[in-house]
Amino acid sequence: MGYRTVVMYIEIGCFVVCVAGWILVCSTQPTEIWTWSEVGSIVLTTSNYFSNLWKDCISDSTGVSDCKGIPSLLALNWDIHMCRALIIISIILAFFGSILVLVGMKCTKIGGSERTNAKVTFAGGMNYLIGGLCAMVAFSYYGNKIRSEFDDPTYNEQKFEIGVGVFIGWGGSSLLITGGLIYSILAGREAFGSRPEKYAASQFPGYTFLPSRKSYASSARTEITHTRNSMVSSDNSSISTISNTTRRTASNVYV
Repeated sequence: MGYRTVVMYIEIGCFVVCVAGWILVCSTQPTEIWTWSEVGSIVLTTSNYFSNLWKDCISDSTGVSDCKGIPSLLALNWDIHMCRALIIISIILAFFGSILVLVGMKCTKIGGSERTNAKVTFAGGMNYLIGGLCAMVAFSYYGNKIRSEFDDPTYNEQKFEIGVGVFIGWGGSSLLITGGLIYSILAGREAFGSRPEKYAASQFPGYTFLPSRKSYASSARTEITHTRNSMVSSDNSSISTISNTTRRTASNVYV
């Protein structure tokens, strides 16, 4: 199995991992249980409070639940806006990363040369990596906020615990970061690796270059041509010398 085949299989595996992570991050948006808290009023009746970035919900032990969207966008804290923006940016970057990776992977053969495909794959891997980091920051900040409020003894409001949506987000972000990192390393080596370049012989005065067979043949032809030219010129010079000598002898005899 050659190196290209191994890289192709690794790219396919990373694509599956990144798409799975992107789906998990997207699934956290409709998930209602990012935070939850259980409050017991009497023995037979309990109330569960849970919420996410977009709405607050309440349910009782009978199974009846009621959700209410956040009424005012500007009344929210800045951290909720930050988490919303980071997760949306992560979803968009991972989507375009999937398109770029599909174009640049070795198994699709859609792009141009190998180097061009590697650059496209590297761009897709960086989209996955940055998107995963954005989602990881959002979920980690949200989870840390819930933990700090729960452990703070001076916090007098209703305390919540970390819900299933945050854990799913952590898993999806980890998959995006892992796949994007592997894509960036493999494609970056091929796209931006050093290649041997051709330089003129005058740029390396301290080195001796061995000529190839073609240069040997061309030099031999040049030497043969110079030899023939020298022989022809020598013949011409000898003929001219003989003719001059003959003319001088004839003139002396005439006198």
